[in-house]
Amino acid sequence: MPRPRKYRMIQSEFGISFFGPKGIPMHELEMTALSHEEVEALRLTDLEGLYQEEAAQEMGVSRPTFGRTLISARRKLADALINGKGLQVAGGSYMIAGHPVICRHWHRRGRHGWRGGRGERS
Repeated sequence: MPRPRKYRMIQSEFGISFFGPKGIPMHELEMTALSHEEVEALRLTDLEGLYQEEAAQEMGVSRPTFGRTLISARRKLADALINGKGLQVAGGSYMIAGHPVICRHWHRRGRHGWRGGRGERS
């Protein structure tokens, strides 16, 4: 059984979910899927100008994991731009920073969620 995937912290969900070349209907485009955490990795490094170490801390992952996420995002983005594909932002394994989570076992609400810690009863 594979190890469960760790949730990545993102600032917010990306507001736009589809991008494509102008003049081509979306149903005719070949699509490339970009996850929410890949968009967040692009935002932190390319828009905010953070180094990978700082950006990894923001997302709550290791620097090597962040680097792999960033490489994947840049590869998908370049493929879509160069080959005229559509981009779909969807899915991923993430939590929005600052939002409370619900403990899967004890059904408690709090910033620690299923990792332990104290929280209010829901």
